[in-house]
Amino acid sequence: MNYQNSLAFASEQDALDPLKDFRSRFLIPQHHGKDAIYLCGNSLGLQPASAGKYITDQLNTWQNLAVEGWFQGNDPWLNYHKQLSASVSKIVGANENEVTVMNSLTVNLHLLMVSFYKPNTKRFKIIMEGGAFPSDQYAMESQVKFHGFDPKDAIVEIFPREGELTLHTEDIIQKINEHADELALVLFAGINYYTGQFFDLGAITRAAHNAGAYVGFDLAHAAGNVPLKLHDWGADFACWCSYKYMNSGPGGISGIFVHEKHFENKELDRFAGWWGYREDKRFLMAPGFDAAAGADGWQVSTSPILLLALFKASMAIFDNAGGINLRAKSMALTGYMEFLINEFNLQHGEEVFKIITPVNPQERGCQLSVVCRQNAKAIFKHLADNGVIGDWREPDVIRLSPVPLYNSFTDVFMAVQQMAAAIK
Repeated sequence: MNYQNSLAFASEQDALDPLKDFRSRFLIPQHHGKDAIYLCGNSLGLQPASAGKYITDQLNTWQNLAVEGWFQGNDPWLNYHKQLSASVSKIVGANENEVTVMNSLTVNLHLLMVSFYKPNTKRFKIIMEGGAFPSDQYAMESQVKFHGFDPKDAIVEIFPREGELTLHTEDIIQKINEHADELALVLFAGINYYTGQFFDLGAITRAAHNAGAYVGFDLAHAAGNVPLKLHDWGADFACWCSYKYMNSGPGGISGIFVHEKHFENKELDRFAGWWGYREDKRFLMAPGFDAAAGADGWQVSTSPILLLALFKASMAIFDNAGGINLRAKSMALTGYMEFLINEFNLQHGEEVFKIITPVNPQERGCQLSVVCRQNAKAIFKHLADNGVIGDWREPDVIRLSPVPLYNSFTDVFMAVQQMAAAIK
């Protein structure tokens, strides 16, 4: 696309956008009586306009049927979570029986590591990206300690080369090969929360398996944002939250992926619960855990129906929009923001705003992480005061994420205009 630095161009692109009507399916925060420019879907997605109805429907079922709601009504609760499997499997590139929705992200990460982090005196190391989101760091540290190892010995972090901010795939593979004989697990984010780098998950999976290790992914910033092919890549497991790009509400339900190749593996441990017991015999209340088929067998606790209802409202929108359409618009929107920021730097005569997210569109999603070289906190405050909602990360980074479901080219143009105004 040949971008132009003008409001007229942005307006023209919005008029041509095949997804333009989806914006009306979300509730946009207001700023002085007008829609705010919301560029923070990487942290919390917007509320679907239909969310209230989905919640009300389940409240009405509770009111009218009470406990019988588990078995009666239009959407019996007992299998309500299964209504989401088809939608979620498309988003993460999996078979329907390889995914389920349950719990919250870090809880799921711990539960999956019960199965896939099996250290011994020879193989006990975990490789992960340096500067991973703290939840992942804490989870790895506590898992390693639980198994009696020292995190300093067991956790291998991969950092960028000197003077760089993002990782090279060949460096990741080299590190995996370097520790191959002692490696138990490779655990990476799909997208690094700070830089916005989308890792080559297929290459990481192949390298980990060649080293004899399991591989899992935290897809908090990737699910609903970039194309994923978990089944085809052969990843062993993955988990994600749904309240960022998948708009399920603050603290919304999480999800997991377990590759079907592990379904019949009786050697895998798991922390079991009644909700993960095989469905045809669940109500016999028999002793001895017999897992449900597929990823559902990793469930532990009763499905939270109201959280599932919120997620279902958003998944209906994703189903209508289509993943290919969303990715195409995402790349166009993010590319436009990159173009405008670079144009401002060129006109200003110096790199006031440094984009640290990869330039290659295939190595990023919606998010651009921007280093402000002067008065960073004041610039962020100016944006907020003028209705541009982004995300601040110490010491000087503003994260801006134009989400294709509800953001427009005009949003992007006006946001960069406000960045320029802050400098002036």
